[in-house]
Amino acid sequence: RGCVCLAAMFNARKKIVKDKGAAPTELEEEVAKALFDIEVSPTSDIKSDLRDIYISSAFEIEVKANQKAIVVYFPYRVWKMVQKIQGRLIRELEKKFNKKHLVFVANRTILDKNFRRKGLKTRPRSRTLTSVHEAILEDVIGPTEITGKRTRISVDGSKLLKVFLDPKDKDKENVDAKLATFSAVYKKLTNKEAVFLFPDA
Repeated sequence: RGCVCLAAMFNARKKIVKDKGAAPTELEEEVAKALFDIEVSPTSDIKSDLRDIYISSAFEIEVKANQKAIVVYFPYRVWKMVQKIQGRLIRELEKKFNKKHLVFVANRTILDKNFRRKGLKTRPRSRTLTSVHEAILEDVIGPTEITGKRTRISVDGSKLLKVFLDPKDKDKENVDAKLATFSAVYKKLTNKEAVFLFPDA
């Protein structure tokens, strides 16, 4: 029996690829194992899609008292495959993590203004801070979609981004209950304030 467990652990390890061979955390191993379990489950309808998908990191954040969310990073090269099954995969993983909210994000590199030192002649627009933050915004709320954005500047000069989500997704995938999670995760990843809401009908 020990042999079977070891084999399963070894196979689950393939679902996580860390930078420079760093050791995965306990949470990352749990997420990798959950992915592997879904991939080998005879009843899963996304098992074949999962074959080439793996994570690069995962961490937990506190959304509010007694409520935590798990942020899972995927390498950019597998992100398109993740997006194809994002809603279903989140649903499957949330069952395994005691109904904690899960948020998926692609690994993206921001190139600052010193990009020439890295031997690059031009900085791709998709690698600027603004573009990466916009992309993170889209990732965090997936698989629902953004229908509008407004920035409110308060008297003290601080900015608050209001993000309107597609009303047709309001009752889907528990999205309505995740609005606070989206804000907490976006703040943690970008240090920017945003509120997520559905436009009034």
